[in-house]
Amino acid sequence: MSAQENKTIVLEFYQAFDDRNIEQALVQLDTNFVAHMAGLSQPLDVNEFKQFGMMFYAAFTDSQHQFEEVIVADNKVVTSGTFTARHLGKFQGLPPTGKQIEIAIMHIDRVEKGKIVEHWGQGDTQGLMKQLGIMFVPSPQLIAYILKNMLFKFFKISH
Repeated sequence: MSAQENKTIVLEFYQAFDDRNIEQALVQLDTNFVAHMAGLSQPLDVNEFKQFGMMFYAAFTDSQHQFEEVIVADNKVVTSGTFTARHLGKFQGLPPTGKQIEIAIMHIDRVEKGKIVEHWGQGDTQGLMKQLGIMFVPSPQLIAYILKNMLFKFFKISH
């Protein structure tokens, strides 16, 4: 397939997700599809990726992928931009907040014979959690380390 055809397949996948046409999105994935997601220790197969996608689908409505960059090299399509949506469903135990979110995203999708066979995905999960009001608390060891360094600097400066 041509680079342009590969680009079209990938962009149709994201558009189908945004249009909440999950079946159409899944048609774009090969049966041997594998997804490498940032923060996950193991790749996801097509069924695990579908579950991951459905979690987002159920938790966030009015989703929109806005790509500022689309780069095609042979059978790989790189998309970079933002993902926006409204948090109206339960997400990882967090009840709906009603908040509009916007996170930076970057994907690489590999296409073979008209299907997406491999995906690498990176999203700003820390930014997402912050927008949903989830705060990360440093461990006691980190707090002790920070206080120790602050005291050391204070006493070093005052002498």
